[in-house]
Formats: sequence, structure tokens, C-alpha cells
Amino acid sequence: MSTDEKAMDFILSILFNAILLFLVGRLVDGIEVRDGKAAVFGAIVLGLANASVGKLLLLLTLPITFLTLGLFVLVINSLMLMLAAAFVDGFEIEGFSAAMWGSIVFAVMNFIAGIMLG
Repeated sequence: MSTDEKAMDFILSILFNAILLFLVGRLVDGIEVRDGKAAVFGAIVLGLANASVGKLLLLLTLPITFLTLGLFVLVINSLMLMLAAAFVDGFEIEGFSAAMWGSIVFAVMNFIAGIMLG
């Protein structure tokens, strides 16, 4: 895969996640994604948060994640969603429960899209 193809895959991934984030804002009470710009920046910040802080949290909470049969990952995803919202203007989350539902909806939509897109 060439550098151009990798760059295009990265851009498409950001845009796809931005669309999902925008839909989460429409489906979950307590989450607001004001416009496309907020969705794109939210997707970028969410990706960066998951790639850095999220990986560290997953490693540090591995025993709890193991004991809860992986369900604690939803808590970490909720925290990453709240972290992204804290840095992006136009992306607001009203509380942890909204973030939890948002992370569940985001994960389910990502799963379904992954199945449909191959």
C-alpha cells in the first residue's frame, strides 16, 4: 500500500467516524454535535485520544477489564468520548450516562458498518 493510499484510508476513516459521531449526536439525548465541522474535529480528537490515553488506560485497567469480561472497555470509551468533547467546540456531552450511551451506540454502529462494508 502506497503512502497516498494510506493517507486516503486515514482521511476516509476520519470522515466515516465523523458521520457516525454526528449520528450519535442525533440519536443520544445529552450529546450534541452542532455541525459537520464539530463532527470532523470530534472524530480527529477522539482518534487521537483513543490512540494515546485510551491505550494507556486499557493497559492500566486490564485486571478490571478481565474481571468484567471486557465490559469495562465501555467505561474507557465513554471517558474518551468525554475527553474529545472537552476539547472540541460544538461537541457537548451532558454527563457520564450520556457518554456511556453514546459510546455504546457508536460501537454498535461501527460494528454494523464494519460488517456491511466488509
